[in-house]
Amino acid sequence: MASDEIDLKIANRRYEAISKIVRKTVKGTKAEKLTLSDLLDEVLLDKYLGIPLFLVIVWIIFQLVFMATAPLSDLLDLTFSSLRDAIISRYPNNPIASMIANGIIGGVGTVMIFIPSIFFLFLCLSILEDSGYMARAAFIMDKLMYKIGLHGKSFICLILGFGCNVPAVMATRSIEDRGSRIITVLVNPFISCSARLPVYMLISLIFFREKAATVIVCLYGLGILVTVLTSIFLRKTVFKDIPSMFMLEFPRYKLPNARDVMLLTWDRLLHFLKKAGTTILFGVILMWFLSSYPLNAPLEETAIAAIGKFLEPIFAPLGWNWKVAVSLLFGFMAKELIVGAFGLLYGGEEATMMQALRESLSPESALALLVFSAIYMPCLATISAIKQELNSTKWTLITVVYSLLLAYTLAYIAYILGGIIL
Repeated sequence: MASDEIDLKIANRRYEAISKIVRKTVKGTKAEKLTLSDLLDEVLLDKYLGIPLFLVIVWIIFQLVFMATAPLSDLLDLTFSSLRDAIISRYPNNPIASMIANGIIGGVGTVMIFIPSIFFLFLCLSILEDSGYMARAAFIMDKLMYKIGLHGKSFICLILGFGCNVPAVMATRSIEDRGSRIITVLVNPFISCSARLPVYMLISLIFFREKAATVIVCLYGLGILVTVLTSIFLRKTVFKDIPSMFMLEFPRYKLPNARDVMLLTWDRLLHFLKKAGTTILFGVILMWFLSSYPLNAPLEETAIAAIGKFLEPIFAPLGWNWKVAVSLLFGFMAKELIVGAFGLLYGGEEATMMQALRESLSPESALALLVFSAIYMPCLATISAIKQELNSTKWTLITVVYSLLLAYTLAYIAYILGGIIL
């Protein structure tokens, strides 16, 4: 019998003994009535229904993200496009104006149109947390976490990764078990952070419009699956100690407090906005410079094209051109820069960019691009956090190389299967 099964049997016997003692010694005049919280727990914590209900809730959230934020995203798109056109028409041959219009507005603006979607996603997650449900979700997943060799607290860290992998990696400090902590740090980058959402939404809306929400949920599921399988592999091969048991006190169910929810949502969105004003801004200005040098040269003869064409043979089996290759390279700085690069390299305007992407990618190569974006190496900030938390250059390099090789392999499989199915 496996050691984890023995631990569970011992725990069950202890609770059975406690129940017998309580029945013999504690007497009540009336049977306690089930509260609404008890009734909700009966359903949401059911061993058969708990996980499927959690997945349904996630799917509904993404459906709402699309429906609720589309008008605002369209309005932002129209605003940035009009501003860009106005600058170009007023200063047609001015390099500074070109940098502002094609670089900053064409790059950062393309990312910023997804702010409503990211805000709404953070809002939904904040509501779930403040209502008391997320703690139950951790409990639901604890048994699975234990079976794949992780601590229950690992799930909480992984949940944080849906917002940003950096604080999620730092949150692993709360895990006492060394093996579980290291494994959680190493697999956390496979959890799709909010930076990947603009990439998912852009490509899904272009190529899989009616099924965009389902495609995005599947991408999040793919990240979770890779996290699970990698965790099992590491626990079976490198970290063979048994994770400690998980204890968690459930908060009461309550109606979310509007002030607390908005503060939590704003705190998470502020992190995204700061990144847009620093890393993403620097990245798009660098891309604009590389795409403008030599001066007045066609895009195909610029420095950024030279970099992309050097990488193109590597990604040609996946059906990608040099523009996609160089966009993924800049995605190493921040995943949002993939969308920023598309905005810069494919024309800046949303309609032009979407049409150009539709013409340069097939549905199967678009699917491969989504899979690759979901799995390949984390951004520089996450890599730095991994190095800081583990204090190990070896494990940091292993994380980067492993994610690249795995992303390429899975993307190629998606490309082949997409050619058959799509």
